[in-house]
Amino acid sequence: MRRSWPHVAIEHLASGGSVALVTVLATEGSAPREAGARMLAWPDGQWGTVGGGNLEHQVTRQARRMLELAEARAFAVQDYPLGPFLAQCCGGRVRLLIERLDSADLGWLADAARRLNAGEAFTVSGRLGARDRTVVAGAATPTVGDRPMTARGAKPDTGDRIALPEAAAGPRLLLFGAGHVGQALALALTPLPFRFSWFDVRPDVAAASGAAQASREALLDRAAEGAPFTLILTHDHALDYDLTLAALSASGGGWVGLIGSATKRARFTRRLLGDGVGPAEVARLSCPIGLTAIEGKAPEIIAVSVAADLLIRLQTPTPAVGLENALASL
Repeated sequence: MRRSWPHVAIEHLASGGSVALVTVLATEGSAPREAGARMLAWPDGQWGTVGGGNLEHQVTRQARRMLELAEARAFAVQDYPLGPFLAQCCGGRVRLLIERLDSADLGWLADAARRLNAGEAFTVSGRLGARDRTVVAGAATPTVGDRPMTARGAKPDTGDRIALPEAAAGPRLLLFGAGHVGQALALALTPLPFRFSWFDVRPDVAAASGAAQASREALLDRAAEGAPFTLILTHDHALDYDLTLAALSASGGGWVGLIGSATKRARFTRRLLGDGVGPAEVARLSCPIGLTAIEGKAPEIIAVSVAADLLIRLQTPTPAVGLENALASL
């Protein structure tokens, strides 16, 4: 499961400390991150980014200073003209909200984490300087009062009600197999916009890697549920086939990636057609996986190649490889 800002904040607050949440409220012109980007900072670390460079350096210092001073305001709204103020070439303008969170915020953070786990879009709203944050379903435009949030408008201040949306987490991705490539892929996928679940049938491998251990039957049941993205790279070719058959037979299933060679794909294609899988379903199968322009068989290289391919498919959906291409190798 992808770690997100509510999960990380809860981890730190549960130990009794405090953490600063930095949110990009609005941007204008060329800016390093988009409105809604979030970062967490604490005295000896941080999670996420609001764009890097001098902007992030200054914001992180300000956030940690807020945590150090008990008498400081619980929030600050800061404007950064990137060119004249920070000497960054972007030349745009960024408005940021820095908030000090503590144990009183665990309730709404838990609600936000739950909604992110479920892949739901939501909006965090409340009055600045008050302990009245709520999380409601749906995401829209960031607002202050009844006005859209802008990078140059009147700054939100104490008592102003703000609404900060969080887009729905990315599509579900099932990852079967926790060998060397599976581990490299899990590492590559963790910060990306996918909600991935990771499984292996081997108890020792699952325990060592962090994947969920499940029986063969349980894995087949998960594959049969269908998901927008499914990656199959187990240690067992027979299990690979059964998972591929289940995933391609699933109603509403999407892209299925199978690790292997063109020869493996040709053999699987023959069996799938013989087992009653239709041509349109077989066309959803990609094998080998990854971008052909990226060469190399090291697990880390395969992981980068597959992750890049998935991002392209996510951002610019393209037709699956046609059945005629699969049949060409038969």
